[in-house]
Amino acid sequence: MSNAAAASDAAPPPKSKKTLIIIVAAVVVLALLGVGAMLMLKKKPAEEGEESEAPAKPAAAPVKFDPKAVPIFVPLEVFVVNLADKDAERYAQVGMTLEIGDVKLGDQIKAYMPAIRHAVLMVLADKTAAQLIDREGKLKLARAVQRETSRVLGADVDDEDEEGDAEPPAGDKADPKKGKKKKRKVAPDLPIRAVHFSNFIVQ
Repeated sequence: MSNAAAASDAAPPPKSKKTLIIIVAAVVVLALLGVGAMLMLKKKPAEEGEESEAPAKPAAAPVKFDPKAVPIFVPLEVFVVNLADKDAERYAQVGMTLEIGDVKLGDQIKAYMPAIRHAVLMVLADKTAAQLIDREGKLKLARAVQRETSRVLGADVDDEDEEGDAEPPAGDKADPKKGKKKKRKVAPDLPIRAVHFSNFIVQ
């Protein structure tokens, strides 16, 4: 009897050990699942935040101009455009080269080339043959192209007033001090340093 009682008392411990192991394993599994779920929840908002911020980034930020940098020259294809003359059909054939100070800006100019060519063509088509024949007219054209191409590249450019040739209103005496409109100086830190002509034909 004593042996049977001892055997019956020794039997329960193995069952309790198995139950304990199962409970511990279940707790560990649940803990791991909870940690994994928390990590997934934290990761998803971060990814969504990155996706939402992506479109806000500018496609191409304006390149800062360094006046001490060695100049770099970017030639443009020759422009052939009808001029604004009304009395006769006149056209201009003009070759231009843009002077810049940053190599990175050269790549940006290539990316914006269609818009740059459009801006230059619009400036040329607004001129008459008489405005382009003399040296001063060519200098004005170069300044206008510099402003418009810099504007295409994202620079904040003030419009430069042309010299005033209009007659004063009736009753007003001509004032030599007011004979010409004031010119706004072109900002010295434009991305396009200067515009050089490599070919200039007006017919």
